[in-house]
Amino acid sequence: MELSFPLAEAPDAEAAEAGRRLFAGGAGFLKGVVAMDGLPPADRAEVCFAGRSNVGKSSLINALTGTRALARTSNTPGRTQEINYFTLGDTHYLVDLPGYGFAKAPLPVVERWQALLRAYLAGRPSLRRAFVLIDARHGIKEVDEEILTMLDRAAVPFQTVLTKADKVKAAERDRVLAQVRQKLQTHPAAFPELVLTSSEKGEGIATLRAIVASLA
Repeated sequence: MELSFPLAEAPDAEAAEAGRRLFAGGAGFLKGVVAMDGLPPADRAEVCFAGRSNVGKSSLINALTGTRALARTSNTPGRTQEINYFTLGDTHYLVDLPGYGFAKAPLPVVERWQALLRAYLAGRPSLRRAFVLIDARHGIKEVDEEILTMLDRAAVPFQTVLTKADKVKAAERDRVLAQVRQKLQTHPAAFPELVLTSSEKGEGIATLRAIVASLA
């Protein structure tokens, strides 16, 4: 029987080279957006990265782009309080969404983020895919379900990316993968492949680059 939500295979040479070229073309911070009217023109393909606070989102974006500090990393949950746009060459946007869960912010601010997030997901025609980051040590938590359901309702295809794969032993990783696969069964917008990554070790980075390059 075919495994549901298998791990994405390493890209072939052609796909890997397309991913390498795309990310070698240079990435730069464009702007932080706090309202829909601040979004840049929807004139190129864009992918967004979502994940609960401290899942390793900034570290992954930095690893993908080969820069040390493109996206700011912080030990303070909820530091990212806006939608951050990065250019990737002249063909793509990378979008860093506000971290969710345990945000060190007043409730009205959190509610404003959530409203902006819903509006962005529902109304961005150039958005090709969302990458939802899940800590490989912990699997999908209740706080993650809200964003997954939001993506379902907005009909935005999302792909689950497991982070910090180097921090978990093989047996525990298999248990977490089983939990993630079981949880994703109920989400119609879930893309049927998982990506396992380690920003520190470089695991899965070439695979994720190739996937982004394929979403032109």
